[in-house]
Amino acid sequence: MAARIEQDHQRFRQIVKGKIRKDLRRFLSREDFLGKEGRRLVSVPVHGIDSPTFRYGENSPGVGMGEGEEGDSAGQQGAGQTPGGDEPGKHVLEVDVSLEELADILGEELQLPRIKPKGSHRLTTIRDKYSGVRQTGPESLRHFKRSYREALKRQLLSGDYDPDDPVIIPIKRDMRYRSWEEVKAPQSNAVIVYMMDVSGSMGGEQKELVRLEAFWIDTWLRRNYEGVESRYIVHDVRAKEVDKDTFYSIREDGGTRISSAYATCLELLQRNYDPNDWNIYLFHFSDGDNSSESDNRTAVKLLNESLLPACNMFGYCQVASAYGSGHFINVLQEAFPDGRCTSVKHDDGPELITSRVNDRDDIMDSLRTFFTPGK
Repeated sequence: MAARIEQDHQRFRQIVKGKIRKDLRRFLSREDFLGKEGRRLVSVPVHGIDSPTFRYGENSPGVGMGEGEEGDSAGQQGAGQTPGGDEPGKHVLEVDVSLEELADILGEELQLPRIKPKGSHRLTTIRDKYSGVRQTGPESLRHFKRSYREALKRQLLSGDYDPDDPVIIPIKRDMRYRSWEEVKAPQSNAVIVYMMDVSGSMGGEQKELVRLEAFWIDTWLRRNYEGVESRYIVHDVRAKEVDKDTFYSIREDGGTRISSAYATCLELLQRNYDPNDWNIYLFHFSDGDNSSESDNRTAVKLLNESLLPACNMFGYCQVASAYGSGHFINVLQEAFPDGRCTSVKHDDGPELITSRVNDRDDIMDSLRTFFTPGK
């Protein structure tokens, strides 16, 4: 019976995943996921299906129930009552789905390859691994089945076992305990640095697009790495590191100097994240406006000589704005036509990837653009 229930549950989960996959573009643009970052489960509304359960409620009037005389119609509608509706109800089921499951659905639907961490060096952590059984140890590690087996074997050999009264009583020499050893486990760590233009041309609508895209970037990368750190940089003509809440709420009225963000990012990496130890992902969100051609050249130089050689990927996402020029994406595509830096030769695909997000429907295509290379 338990196996049958488990099969039904698994089939139900597959139906839920199919519904999510079918409406994935709509799910990617939902704002109510944003408050779930860092939590294991999110509630997903799924239309058109319901979980099979027993339902209990009030019984409607019928034969042999309540007041009435013999021969009266069952369930007769009284005077003055409003007739019931004739349209079917719409059932919306809230299903708890883990962020890992959502990331897997995202990867399957977008046909994203699993990310291959770059570099040969990996951070290691010390973990306890249960490796065997021994005769001594703390009671918290007592192995019940092995202890029971030893007691049964002893009673069988000594002739004390009575099949009509099968009582097994372990004694001290029957006890078995789990043993463990410390092992070094490889751990691929990653850092994501989010940079965003917060000048006057970046309004609330643009920031909401950034926040949605950043949530799914974070979700996908955390599915691929055991340890992920996120850092946040905002800029107008000057750049500074801020916390996550400030990143999504701050707004300035000044101009834009993109190179200030790249210089601040470089300082952050040099201070905290050795490229030999970390898989580094850099994402810059902007409406494409910049102060001058001179700063465009400075930004390109910082990318080519310092940032691209150090990172797995640099993703530039340009969001549409009525006030931004939208020119910087063209600067990057001209400077890096194949997405590669010229200062260091890389053989595993482009380091710089660009995408445009004009509205929420573009988020799905932008994610596919960033992660299809599998970097």
